[in-house]
Amino acid sequence: MNKILSAIILISFFILQHTVIAVETSPRISDREIIESLAEIRGNLKRLDEKLDTVDKSLNKRIDDLDSNLNKRIDDLDSNLNKRIDDLDSNLNKRIDDLDSNLNKRIDALDSKLNKRIDDLRTDINSRFEEVGNRFDTLQWTLGLFITIALVIFGFVLRMQWQMHRRQTQMETILETQREELSFIKKLIEKFQPPRGVL
Repeated sequence: MNKILSAIILISFFILQHTVIAVETSPRISDREIIESLAEIRGNLKRLDEKLDTVDKSLNKRIDDLDSNLNKRIDDLDSNLNKRIDDLDSNLNKRIDDLDSNLNKRIDALDSKLNKRIDDLRTDINSRFEEVGNRFDTLQWTLGLFITIALVIFGFVLRMQWQMHRRQTQMETILETQREELSFIKKLIEKFQPPRGVL
């Protein structure tokens, strides 16, 4: 406070000195006028000091209020930020948990569908293999039946051919015998016939 007062006195002194320099030289002032002027200056300085104290107190109060308000606003902002961060963290954790749950459900559903499709495919392949096996059995039975029928027919044809060959051999034998007989009869008839010129 004393420093402020000293500074004000120095400033006033310089101002008064400049004022004196700027003004023409005045007639000599008496001691009484100087004392009155000094008393007036002292009164002014006292009022100025009081005003400065009032301004200082007011300024300190305003600074304290501003500091208090600023601290309160910072605390409120910090509290709000912490609350919003906590809410955001909570929402983020909830969304991550929901996403994880949905992802697990979708993976389980996909796994279930894939297992069902694999089972259906396995069942279909097994049924097709059984169908192919049944068809193969049917084809094998049909082929066996065809071979049996072919063998029977082939045997029947061979037998017929053998019988026909036998009959043909018999017929050839009979024909040869008849030819020999006819030749004999012809020779015999020729022997019994009179010569041509006789008749």
